[in-house]
Amino acid sequence: MPTVVKCPTCGKDVRWTSESRFRPFCSERCKQTDLGAWAAEKYRIGGNEQEGASSEEETPRGDYNPH
Repeated sequence: MPTVVKCPTCGKDVRWTSESRFRPFCSERCKQTDLGAWAAEKYRIGGNEQEGASSEEETPRGDYNPH
């Protein structure tokens, strides 16, 4: 018996088989909806946000004078 997962977009049951073209999504529409949400930055990957400047910005840059 194939594994059944829930579509991440609508929650519909999806059979995890090679015939399920859009797995883990149930349809092209749900797949595109999810892609659009990523493009609109509605999803975020967990982690700690660092406050302040990045390490590149924190590096002091003196004036370069070769003479």
